[in-house]
Amino acid sequence: MPFAHYGVLSGTLHQHFRDTPDTEGAWFHVNLRVDAPEGRYKCAVDVDSHDSATGVQWKVFTVDAAVLGPVAALAPGYHELARTAGSGALDYIRHPGLRGRPSWPSWLPERLRELLDRLVRTSRPWTSGTNLEAALAFEPMLVVGRPVLVFGEPFDTGLGVHNIHQNQGDPLGSPWWAENGVWQDGATLTRRPDGRYDVFLNKFSTQKDHTDADGHPL
Repeated sequence: MPFAHYGVLSGTLHQHFRDTPDTEGAWFHVNLRVDAPEGRYKCAVDVDSHDSATGVQWKVFTVDAAVLGPVAALAPGYHELARTAGSGALDYIRHPGLRGRPSWPSWLPERLRELLDRLVRTSRPWTSGTNLEAALAFEPMLVVGRPVLVFGEPFDTGLGVHNIHQNQGDPLGSPWWAENGVWQDGATLTRRPDGRYDVFLNKFSTQKDHTDADGHPL
């Protein structure tokens, strides 16, 4: 089933650092510390494992604040988001501001919209590489003191956000199949001085780019 809780943390970037070989465990992260009224949040952004064959993919681009809907105007703190278009939730596949493709009319059958998506080349292709290459692509936008939006699943205890990556498209048989869902993708955004947002999207190469209404691969 999809996550029980999903939302966005709005705050100020205090610090960022990579996992060290002694602490990374099974997966490699770029760690953020984000200040909000409740305290300092821990945010672990997955950029794949130290020596995984799974592979990581990412996109880095900039969008206007208006593209993000209501979340750009949220007060600092953690906010739960409805898993629907227009709530401010993110969906790498369905959100027109993230896809870099046209937004097809909702009255078109879903299968037809999926077919059109496949026919129209995205202007924001995924980059594939190592965990180090992903971290190097991500870190330039992590300017200490910048306002930041971190989308994902909140910790069960303590202040923190994890599953900051695509959360749909995991194949049948994978440990994460049951967590597939639409409009619950994680991402990291930082606000530039001009008011626009730098965006870092990240996914694993095993996750598919086309999913059904439950977030499972088509």
